[in-house]
Order: sequence, then C-alpha cells, then structure tokens
Amino acid sequence: MKKRFILFSTLAALVMSLSATSAQAVGPKKLVAVSDFENKTSWRGQVNIGTGMSEMLTDALMQSGNFIVLERADIEGVLEEQNFGASGRTTAQGGAKIGKINRAQILIKGAITEYSSSTSGGSQGLNIKGFSIGGKSNQGHVAVIIYLYDTTTGQVLYSQRCEGKADSGGMKIGIQQKDWGFGSGGHKSTPIGKATQMAIDKSVAFISAKMRNIPWQGRIIKADSSKVYLNVGQSGGINIGDEFNVYREGESLIDPDTGLDLGSEATRVGRVQVVQVKDKFSIATPVSGNNFAKNDVVRYE
Repeated sequence: MKKRFILFSTLAALVMSLSATSAQAVGPKKLVAVSDFENKTSWRGQVNIGTGMSEMLTDALMQSGNFIVLERADIEGVLEEQNFGASGRTTAQGGAKIGKINRAQILIKGAITEYSSSTSGGSQGLNIKGFSIGGKSNQGHVAVIIYLYDTTTGQVLYSQRCEGKADSGGMKIGIQQKDWGFGSGGHKSTPIGKATQMAIDKSVAFISAKMRNIPWQGRIIKADSSKVYLNVGQSGGINIGDEFNVYREGESLIDPDTGLDLGSEATRVGRVQVVQVKDKFSIATPVSGNNFAKNDVVRYE
C-alpha cells in the first residue's frame, strides 16, 4: 500500500511538472498590446465592461509570464506626459523626454457579444446587512470574440469566440451595489463574474496557442565586428545562450490602393548567440555571417 502511494505521488508530481513546463513559452517574451473591448451587447451599467475585461485580459497575460503587455490607454498617458515635459513648463530634472514607444508585434482587440445574468425559480429570500440570500438560481453568460492584428499590415491574423457560463447552483447571493465593482471580490463570486473569468481564461489559452505560430523578433541597435547589441534584455525574457537568426529587410512594399505597409522581403545574413544580458538590452556574438548592422531584425526561430 505504501509503495502504491509513493508511486502515485511520484506520477502526480511528474504530471504537474510537465504541465508547468508546457505552460511556459519557449524563448523571449513577445510584446503585445491590448485595447479596450467593444461592448456590442445591450448591457449598460455603472461600470464599463469593455475596459474591465481588457484590464482582466492584460493582467492574465502578464501573470502567464509569457508576454510583455502594453495597454493603449497607458501608452496615450505616457505620450501626454512626454508632450507636457517638452512644453517647457517643467523643470529640467522633472520633464519626461520625447521618445519612441516600443511597437507591439500583435494588437489584441475584443468584442463583447454576450453579457447576461438571469434568475429563475425560488422564493424571495432574506436580506442581512447588505447581503441577500435566497433560493433562486442565477446564471451568468459571457462571450467575447478575440482578434489578433498584425501591427505592420493591420491584417486580422486570427479570431476566436471565447465564452463562459456559470450558475449559482440553486443559491442566489447578492451584494449591495456600493460593495460591487467589476473585477472585485464581490463581482468574482457571482455567476456573471465567474463566467467573465472563464471567457478571459479561454482567451488567454487561444492567444498563447496562436502566438506560438508568430516568431519573436527584435532589432539590432548597434554592431561591430565582434559584438552585436540587441534591443531586449532580461526583462524581455532573454537568456545567455539564446540564439537568433539575423535578417536584413528590403524596401517596404506599399499597397497602391490602400496605402498599407505590406511588409518587405527579408534576407538572412547570419546568426548570433547571446553572451551577456542586461535589464533592457543584451550583447551577442556572431555564430555565422558578418557585417551586421543597426536595425537588422533578429528572430527566435
């Protein structure tokens, strides 16, 4: 009996280890941007469910450890602060400098198509100090369509409907409005809150799966005959020993009808290996090829 228990424990530990390993992305963290979700339902309330769900998705993607996430609202705030700093109305030490925001590889947008909560059966119930307890059954249903856009071409690469359904199991528990907020403990404990979290979890799984098909890429910021400096470091998931193919982009191909940048032909010029990692940049040495130059693209393939 003891041997069986030890064997079971060992197998369980192995399964958990394999699951944790498979959940982690291979290679550097990919840079994505999340915009506010569009609310296409008839639901209107004191909270903005489009902003709330985009914030939940941003947090879930960051917690996964596989992505660097930019929020469009935060980017606008940074740009406003930079513009204010350049206006001459701040001290030399306190003003934010005009700079460039890193461009995400993928823009994630969402459209909320279902957001409903319904009750059925039961009696009126009780109300005790702000909490209402009754025999009614409460169901929540949330559905969102997730879109992954190529930030260079504006093309939709992937889309998927993700939904969640949950019920109170025959017990309705309500909380006074002043104690309720989107993403709060009160919201999460309700069927609609649980359904929202289910939809977000499915969205993260979908995004993670599709992002595996998109090679990570960065840029060379400086290069000489023996060293190549990359524009991403430890904070971006770079490790010593990582190897990258290096490409040189040709002329941008512009669609004459739409004016969209369709990308460019890229020629492989070599391969580099990371030998030193800083927080925001890393240093690599050539494995093959030479004459690497600033703005060359590096890809983890």
